[in-house]
Amino acid sequence: MSRFPYLDEYEVHRTMPDEGTSREEILAMMSAMASRENVVWEDGHCSGTMYCGDHDHYDFLNQAFSNFSYVNTLQRDMCPSATKFEAEIIAMTLDILDASALEGRKPGGLVTSGGSSSIAHAVLAYREGNPNITRANMIKPETAHPAFAKAGHLFGVDMKIAPVDPVTLEVDLEWVRANIDANTVALIGSAPNYGYGTVDPIAELGAIALDRGIGLHVDGCLGGFLLPFGRELGYDIPAFDFTVPGVTTISADTHKYGYALKGTSVLAFADQSLRNSQYFYLTDWSGGKYCSPGMDGSRSGGLLAATWAAMVSLGRAGYLRYAKAIFETSAAMQDAIRSHPSLRIMGRPSFLFSFTSDEYDIYLVNDFLRTKGWRMNGQQYPNAIHMAVTRPQTQPGVVESWTSDLADAVAYATAHKDEPAKSGAIYGGVAGGMSAEADEFIRAVMADMMDQQASIPMA
Repeated sequence: MSRFPYLDEYEVHRTMPDEGTSREEILAMMSAMASRENVVWEDGHCSGTMYCGDHDHYDFLNQAFSNFSYVNTLQRDMCPSATKFEAEIIAMTLDILDASALEGRKPGGLVTSGGSSSIAHAVLAYREGNPNITRANMIKPETAHPAFAKAGHLFGVDMKIAPVDPVTLEVDLEWVRANIDANTVALIGSAPNYGYGTVDPIAELGAIALDRGIGLHVDGCLGGFLLPFGRELGYDIPAFDFTVPGVTTISADTHKYGYALKGTSVLAFADQSLRNSQYFYLTDWSGGKYCSPGMDGSRSGGLLAATWAAMVSLGRAGYLRYAKAIFETSAAMQDAIRSHPSLRIMGRPSFLFSFTSDEYDIYLVNDFLRTKGWRMNGQQYPNAIHMAVTRPQTQPGVVESWTSDLADAVAYATAHKDEPAKSGAIYGGVAGGMSAEADEFIRAVMADMMDQQASIPMA
């Protein structure tokens, strides 16, 4: 089988074609590809990735996007609609995150290109907001997203890695307290973390941050547009938003459970002064005075329009309705796991849950589930697999399929427990065994994805 996608079906372009291809032919090809690839997630067997899964909703967002797809948000004098959309996206996000609790402060926000970007802007803001510290550091739970490590690497901010409780999978508060030093600018907590769906003790972290006079970033990229509605529905979810004293920034992805198009996210600030500290400007450039509120320069107005359209069209009632279905589905899927004594759910999960086994390699379960079309995400230390429940899982029949297929997977794992598993733990659910040469393996995988032109036969 060829490593290059669609090699045997469509023309391959190693160089720019001399003559253009008709629009009809191009659109027909793309439609065929999309229809085939949509099958991977439409049946609800894919963890995360497709948070909405409603083609009518996507069609609506695409229409909204098309009105401003060619607009550059830098030219606000030409397209003032971008200012309206962006300001209201931020205001609605602050509302969901209960910024009204911030008495005497002026909250604000940024719309970014995704969760990693929101996290990076937060790290940059804490660094720039503490200009007297030469080499800043932040304290990150081991379970917090790798984007913090990436941002620290890029911006010269050290990340101190805090251990987590092996049972609750929540950050070790005593370790945090003991490791704050004069260069610590902020703490980090997840709501929830990507691996296990558990929420860190944000209230306790906030108290520590206040006591030490530092910031607290809550990574709500995954749960920022879902956990608030879960709390409203009465689920046992600890407070994590701006009602918690000490919380200074929160990241929340609109392109996940905000049901907007990829890629947009919001970084919310308890006070605009912290946001303003990370602006970039160059006033003595020959091309004129340059300023940028974020790392991106040109941005498509279409994404702002589509995100605004998603939020306004659904409203609180829509988000609450979808949250109810997701939490109920997640609970039913977790109950199916608990029905098997050989399986163990890790920590106290929310809508996203992770499970393992003390009797066999859990990736044997994953191996079997893959044969049934399930695309799970893997963890390591210890080996585990997780499911981020989204709207596609709430379709009729998915929980029943999960229950049946999981039972068969447990039987398979039990029967093959002395054999090595085929799948492994790589972010995003890509299967592959890990080894002592893991770094080189990852580099090779990434290079293979980025350099696929090497797979195309020369003419």
